[in-house]
This record gives sequence, structure tokens and C-alpha cells, in this order.
Amino acid sequence: MAKHGGYMGGMSGMNMNNLMKQAQKMQAQMQQQAQELETKEFKATSGGGAVSVTVSGRKELKNIEIAKEAVDPEDVEMLQDMIMAAVNDALHQVDGENAKMMGGLNGLNGLL
Repeated sequence: MAKHGGYMGGMSGMNMNNLMKQAQKMQAQMQQQAQELETKEFKATSGGGAVSVTVSGRKELKNIEIAKEAVDPEDVEMLQDMIMAAVNDALHQVDGENAKMMGGLNGLNGLL
């Protein structure tokens, strides 16, 4: 049997270098997108606009606005539900944006 020079598990040294360059490029893109996501803000409302919240791309609550008419001492639970709904909606927006950004990095499939 003949020996194959430079044989590395089916990849030549040149292909391995290209693979490493692509992986480094993809890692840099992922870091850049993560930084961009952190600077964005996501706003959501509930209760027909009675409650409005803003969260950062880092999933930090930045602002809550509550309309005066939403504050009913006899129905605090409803206000709590509206706040929770708005916060959860804003956090889902962050997750959706993150998934969209990561979906743009389809090059990973080509590396495997």
C-alpha cells in the first residue's frame, strides 16, 4: 500500500487552514452581531397600551410605563399580568432577533 503524504484524516493541511480561517471569520461575525444586539432596545405593550416596557438586547429591563387608568387598587393582579405580558413579549423579541441574526450565519453548515 502506498502512503499518502500530508494525509490528515481526509483533509490536507491547506483545507484545514481554510477551515480555520472560515471558523475565525464566523466567530468574529458572531461577536459583532452579539454586540449589535446588546445595543438594541425592544419595546412591547399590553392591555391596549396601558403598560409599555422597554428591554435591552442584553435582556435588561430599561423602562416601564403604566397609564394611570391601569392602576386599580381593587385589581392589582390585572396590572401585574399586563406587566408580565409586556415584559415577556419584549424578551421574546430579543430572542427572535438573536435567532434571526444567528440564522444568517449559515456558513457553519458548510464547515461541518
